[in-house]
Order: sequence, then structure tokens, then C-alpha cells
Amino acid sequence: MARARAAAAKQKPQVFVWEGTDRKGKRLKGETRTSSITMAKAELRRQGITPLKVRKKATSLFTHRKQKIVAKDIAVFARQLATMMASGIPMVQALDIVARGHSNPSMQDLLLSIKNDVESGSTLTDALRKHPLYFDDLFCSLVHAGEQAGVLETLLDKIATYKEKTESLKGKIKKALFYPTAVVVMAIVITAIIMIFVIPQFKSLFVGFGADLPAFTQLVVSLSDFVAAWWWAILLVTIAFFGMMSFAWKRSPRLRETIDRMLLKLPILGNIMHKAALARFCRTTATMFAAGVPLVEALGPVAGATGNVVYGKAVLAMRDDVATGQSLQLTMKQQGLFPHMIIQMVAIGEESGALDEMLTKVADFYEEEVDNAIDALSSLLEPMIMAILGTLIGGLVIAMYLPIFQMGSAF
Repeated sequence: MARARAAAAKQKPQVFVWEGTDRKGKRLKGETRTSSITMAKAELRRQGITPLKVRKKATSLFTHRKQKIVAKDIAVFARQLATMMASGIPMVQALDIVARGHSNPSMQDLLLSIKNDVESGSTLTDALRKHPLYFDDLFCSLVHAGEQAGVLETLLDKIATYKEKTESLKGKIKKALFYPTAVVVMAIVITAIIMIFVIPQFKSLFVGFGADLPAFTQLVVSLSDFVAAWWWAILLVTIAFFGMMSFAWKRSPRLRETIDRMLLKLPILGNIMHKAALARFCRTTATMFAAGVPLVEALGPVAGATGNVVYGKAVLAMRDDVATGQSLQLTMKQQGLFPHMIIQMVAIGEESGALDEMLTKVADFYEEEVDNAIDALSSLLEPMIMAILGTLIGGLVIAMYLPIFQMGSAF
């Protein structure tokens, strides 16, 4: 039986359509998601259903078979699993309930795979480590600490809170960047349309004037001719540039560090990036420390959770110093990245034995600071973007009507 479960755990969960009868002989039909027909029949029998027909569900070529698993799905999974285990539901049954109740088929497959691993004898930590794309070192370390201490449901609840806080912070930063990016893209698209379709119409009108065009108008017309003739090359170069940047970003730690360092030095956005990295550092360290993870072991996952390569390298250097016996507040002071307030709060936390509480308060403070900074940035960007768009579009309009104005003044 153990071998059958282990073999089933290695198979990818699939959807099976079944027909059967209950204990009263009533005919039933439905769907179930499991690893094999044998496991599907066993699952039906456990539910008191006698299977008559079980077959694999046919998939349509036009059906989206893959749906992306996002961080919110992982946070909801941690919250649901913590709630069910706190209610006394066994882990395997809780995993099965959460999986079958999820609306995302990809998440269902993932959770059923984890359930099969746990059912075959693996720990939850080992089952999660098989899916590093969705469960990082931080998540797995906290689950491992919960299993070791016998407080898994408590740690899962902390993980869910941590995930919700960090995703909320990321969402706010993305929201702050989305608006100006969208406006800039729309401005480029509108300018390209004017250059390719509108200005050539004015050019044919200007040819009939038989007079020299103003320098500004001639510059815009020449630029329009270039864009109209080489728009495809400009588009290809743009796509190639962003493709190469994306490729290099994934494979070049030096490029990521250079860009992150530049972002931190920007006038307004840099301040937001600093505070966001500090908030993530404090929130993650507090969560790990509260879970009972030793500080030296905790700082490794914390480095990857800061969201910035510069801060990540600083945290790794701090880990090496803490491993030699230095206090955390002293190593933070040596890095030159952490404000005096955080260092003092960490010093108080280390002396009082309440480091996690102090770091949680600091994380709350900096998350609120990020909120306020994003609101201020949005208020500042709106008039700036309107001024830039007005100058760009207004300049093109003036360039086109300038020859007409000159002709009118000549008469």
C-alpha cells in the first residue's frame, strides 16, 4: 500500500469523470482530481460511493490548460491550511479540502501533489521544497520550524500574514509605477500615430505653398519622414532592446545590482525603494525570529526577501558578522544603509529579548511611510505628466500650423 501511494505521489494529478451509486443505490456522477484511476476509485469508496465508470476527462484544444499561480494563491493556501489545522482537521485531509476547493486548476494540481507526498510519508517541508518556484527558502524554513516545535498552524498563520503584508507593499509600489508608465506609453503611441499619419497630410499641403518652411516645422516634417520610413526598424530595435535587458536581468547579478543601486539614488522614487526594502527586511526578520529560527539562519532567507540586491548583499554580510559573535545592531551600523531609528530599535529589542516585536513595529512604520510617499508621488506626477504631454502634443500642433500663421501675417 505504501509503495502504491509513493508511486501515485510521483504522478501528476488529473481530472477523472465518474459514475457510481451511493449506499442507498442512488445513481451519482461527478468529477475528481487525483493521480490515477485507482486512486480515484479508492477516493470514491472512502466517500461511500461504489464506482461504476471512471475515465480520464477529455481536454479541449481551446481550453486554457494552464493558469498562473500567483503569490496571493500561496497566501490564501497558508491561511486556509492554518485555519483547518487549528480546527483539528488532519493535515492530509486539510490539504485535500483546500486543493479541491480552489478555483485555479494549476493550484489544485500543486496542492494535490503536496498532499500525495505528505500521504506517502514526507514531511510538509520536504513536500514544499519540491516546488521552489512557489515556496521559497523563507516559506520552507518557517514551515520546518513549525513542524519541529509542534506549532505548525501558528507558523502557517504568521506566514499568511507575512505574505499578505509583503504582497500589499509590492502592489502599492507597482501601482505607483503603473500610472506614469501607462501615460508615457500612450504618449509615445499617440506621437507615433501623428508622425506617421497626420503630419504627412500637412506636408502635402505645405508643398503647394511653394515657400520655405520654418526651421521648427522642417525639423518635425523630417522626423516624420524618418519615422514613417523606418517605423518597423524602430519597433524591432525597441523589442530587441527590452528583450536583451530582460535576458541580462535574469542572468547577470552585476546588472541587477547596478540597476538597483541606481534606483536607490533617484530623487523621489529612490526614497520609496529604500523604505520598501527596510520594511521588508524588518517584517521578514521579525517573522523568522518569532518562529524560533536562529538569527544566523534567518538572515539568509531575509536577504532574498528585501527585494533589492544592494540590501540583500548587506544582509548577507551582516549574517557573516553575526556568525562571528557580533550583535545585530552593530553589524547594521557598519553597513551604512540602515537609519539610526532602526538600529536603536534593534538594540532595544536585543537587550529586552523582544527583537521580533520591535522589528514588527518598525515594519508597520515604514509600510505606512511607503503609503504616504506613494500618495505624494502620485500627486506630484499628475501635473508633471500633464505638462510634458501638453508640451509634446502642443509642440507638434504649433509646428504644423506655424507656416499657416506666417502666411496669414504676410497678407
